[in-house]
Amino acid sequence: MISIIIPVYNEEKQLPALLEYLETASSFHIREILVVDGGSTDGTSRIASEHPKVTYHLSEKGRAVQMNFGAGKAIGELLYFLHADSFPPENFDKLIMKAVENGHDCGCFQMRFDKNHWWLNLMGFFTKFNHLSCRGGDQSLFVTSKLFHRLQGFDESYTVYEDNEFIKRLYKHASFTVIKKWLTTSARLYDRMGVWKTQKLFLEIYWKRRFGATAEDLRSHYYKRVNS
Repeated sequence: MISIIIPVYNEEKQLPALLEYLETASSFHIREILVVDGGSTDGTSRIASEHPKVTYHLSEKGRAVQMNFGAGKAIGELLYFLHADSFPPENFDKLIMKAVENGHDCGCFQMRFDKNHWWLNLMGFFTKFNHLSCRGGDQSLFVTSKLFHRLQGFDESYTVYEDNEFIKRLYKHASFTVIKKWLTTSARLYDRMGVWKTQKLFLEIYWKRRFGATAEDLRSHYYKRVNS
């Protein structure tokens, strides 16, 4: 059975639609939905805690910290990490179960944005390839609980790039697969910053990490650009 773990911070606008969607898009493989809040100041906590299918948890802020916290509370044999603005395909739970039955302990879906822009469409196209450079947290991530804990989860020193750092370890130690069904994620950061400025930032983060930048270097660079 699958435990869905959703790290959130001030997601009152996104969360209701996602929770409603998860009920209709899944079948009977979902064990629980854990919403792990990093201290939201809007209505996120109320929305999550009042939902009958959700277990609400409050943790320290930081997506890696929040996802590890959720994994520590989860009781499903499979962990499915999902961003609050990402919508997996219909019957996503069946697709995940089938991938695991076929010998894959971890994986994700191919991804598209909810914005029709030629560059974003191209970026989405590349997510169908099973290569580390084509991965990112917005594609969601499933991993067996056993493998997750064996690899000691997400590195909490990362406040950005935490998904990529963990996925790199998964590629090294397990059979990673890309399920060829579309997950749709929000392009809200691209809308806010502009497509080219946002893409430039992601490339800078990628290459800084390749050339040995620390987790703190990445955090500092990311938030300097986002808040400028």
